[in-house]
Amino acid sequence: MHHAHISLQPAATIGAVDPRLYGSFIEHLGRAVYDGIYEPGHPTADADGFRTDVIELVKELGVTTVRYPGGNFVSGFRWEDSVGPRDQRPQRLDLAWHSTETNEVGLHEFQGWLDKVGGELMLAVNLGTRGVAEALDLLEYTNHRGGSTLSERRIANGRTEPFDVRMWCLGNELDGPWQLGHSSPEEYGRLAAKTAQAMKMYDPDLQLVVCGSSSSSMPTFGEWERVTLTHTYDDVEFISCHAYYENTGDLGSFLASGVDMDYFIRSVVATADSVKAVCGSAKTIDISFDEWNIWYNTRFENVDRITGTDNWPIAPRLLEDTYTVSDAVVFGSLLITLLKHADRVKSASLAQLVNVIAPIMTEPGGPAWKQTTFFPFAATAAHGRGTALRVDVAGGTYDTERFGAVPLVDAVATHDAEAGRYALFAVNRSVEQPTELVVDLAVLGDDAASLTATATTLSDPDPDAANTREDPERVAPRELPVRRDGSLLIVELPAISWTEILLS
Repeated sequence: MHHAHISLQPAATIGAVDPRLYGSFIEHLGRAVYDGIYEPGHPTADADGFRTDVIELVKELGVTTVRYPGGNFVSGFRWEDSVGPRDQRPQRLDLAWHSTETNEVGLHEFQGWLDKVGGELMLAVNLGTRGVAEALDLLEYTNHRGGSTLSERRIANGRTEPFDVRMWCLGNELDGPWQLGHSSPEEYGRLAAKTAQAMKMYDPDLQLVVCGSSSSSMPTFGEWERVTLTHTYDDVEFISCHAYYENTGDLGSFLASGVDMDYFIRSVVATADSVKAVCGSAKTIDISFDEWNIWYNTRFENVDRITGTDNWPIAPRLLEDTYTVSDAVVFGSLLITLLKHADRVKSASLAQLVNVIAPIMTEPGGPAWKQTTFFPFAATAAHGRGTALRVDVAGGTYDTERFGAVPLVDAVATHDAEAGRYALFAVNRSVEQPTELVVDLAVLGDDAASLTATATTLSDPDPDAANTREDPERVAPRELPVRRDGSLLIVELPAISWTEILLS
């Protein structure tokens, strides 16, 4: 058995946990919208055609904000297609995912769904095939109270009150050659700056996200951030990060994926702060990590990808990955990494929410169920609130092919003073052995004795175990025993596990 030790110290603050850290993402891609959140013929569908079983699962998941409508989709999107009478909306070819978009669900319908789940809309504008004028039109339509042509059009379309969207993404992944409108950092930076300046002329309090790199492995990584921020620094509040991970057969390196995410965040923060110094700005740019997940992209490229000029299906099955226990452990470790940077990561979007690389799966006319990744997200979103705390782990390491020596245990804590609760999240990356984790509460003094400790873990003797339509409850969290020895808590973390310890 391995051994690890940490000390819970309320003074070791990282930063306040922004609720937007627990955001998600729905793109018009595959069955995310159609057959996902929206299926009028389903037995659970409400009067608006939305699956109420999915609504309840999204509420349980604890999602705060939802980024919409893309993703790659947005770079070919004409927002006007998605408003007005449904029978007058055009069908369009979506070049991003080689599909047909019916526009049956558009801006108004999606906001109506968000109202049901209690989420905040984070809207992306098309800077791939469109530009400043179209972004301003969308802003006027969504946010102006009335009296102008576009705001009156919104009212005529059934929404008297503005959408009042506060957070806007200025395009999507324009560093990527797969993106419609793929740009150089100079070209994109100039367009993003013009768009941001124009939008701020309407409302200087908007929160704008400029595109960062679509992964830390991009050949332009670092230079893209530097050039883009040089153009936009004083006009935006966030720069985005996107990262996906998959098990390519090297389980040890896969379990250490948080090391790469940590490097990504630190690099972007360093670049942003360098530009801040060069610009002489008093403002600090934060990170919107608005796409992150486990994604088996090699399967998409080799199996799912749709081709052919006469083949444009509606809501095809795309990116419907089945997640294992080991996937969920890595997923939980990525949440830990985001919390470890709560001082600068102020928004994040799990990509995506339903069916498409998602924690929630559905079948047309059939059930909805939770994937393994559902559980770490729901628990962290519920309890990882207040202030993030550093916990320095003293323990062993293991060697990985990709990252070298990596700690066997990674952890972070949060303190929610209002709820009177501490939450500790930990992963054991050991493939074969449990780890005895000792948590020292001595710094809490007499308060430690009054705190009740519980522990829940996600693990399984079979790290490839998964929840499926045929066996939707195969994997679920289970309680772990917690021993107390004075001011010490002792918990045995199973091999390949994600664990939550609550003190309240």
